[in-house]
Amino acid sequence: MPESKVRPQAKKKAQAKNRVKAEERRTEKKAAPVDRSWVPKVFVPLFLLGVLWLIVYYIAGNQIPGMKDLGDWNVLIGMCLMAAGFGVATLWK
Repeated sequence: MPESKVRPQAKKKAQAKNRVKAEERRTEKKAAPVDRSWVPKVFVPLFLLGVLWLIVYYIAGNQIPGMKDLGDWNVLIGMCLMAAGFGVATLWK
């Protein structure tokens, strides 16, 4: 099958467009990698603190003055600590 002729103007426009795209690719800078080494150091203690809070509340909550005053809010505090740990854990790559 015969090939159609390319008009000189269209060919020049296509080449110019390709040059612009190539220059854009060269000028694009890659973002510096983010250091997330702090994430496991934060989320593991948050999880453990939440679990420990609940264990202490269920075992000796009536004998600890601060926990006794909070009552059932201790469950919410423990769950929030664990949820915060989960939220931080999602940042880990």
